[in-house]
Amino acid sequence: MDDTFLIIPGYGGSGPEHWQSRWQQADSRFRRVEQRDWWRPLCSEWVAALEQAVAASGPHTVLVAHSLGCGLVAHWAAQTRLAIRAAMLVAPPDPEGPAAQLSIDGFVPVPDLPLAFPSLLVASSNDPFSSLEHAHGAALRWGSRWANIGAAGHINGDSGLGDWPQGRALLQSLLE
Repeated sequence: MDDTFLIIPGYGGSGPEHWQSRWQQADSRFRRVEQRDWWRPLCSEWVAALEQAVAASGPHTVLVAHSLGCGLVAHWAAQTRLAIRAAMLVAPPDPEGPAAQLSIDGFVPVPDLPLAFPSLLVASSNDPFSSLEHAHGAALRWGSRWANIGAAGHINGDSGLGDWPQGRALLQSLLE
């Protein structure tokens, strides 16, 4: 059976220049988990939307999360009974660092439990919303493989990554 990829944007959603949006446009296996309000995230509501999306897509689901979406995956994983194939977690913000100023109701504290599925955490050395130390610590706590891709900002639309072929290669490495 083919994998289904669920795109999980973070705070504000992912605009048209974001690699998540580009991947979704280029490949019909990528579907976005929609949230009611991208600018006032409510953790319990976002978790419920993710649970519904995973239930609909089945056990061959691969989550592709960015930023606050990584925290969402951790919260969802701590509560769900559903199985997935894997998760790629890109640029998790430090909710007690620069991201603390955002309205992210219920996302703090982020669960520190090992994830029950293979995962890869991708970080940047100059992410304005997280330090490498924070990201590496999250990878250790979640039991995720770790990839530092160097200076790529928040690994978002502003990073100028385009279709981000390096990210597709990282995703492929997670699934092999």
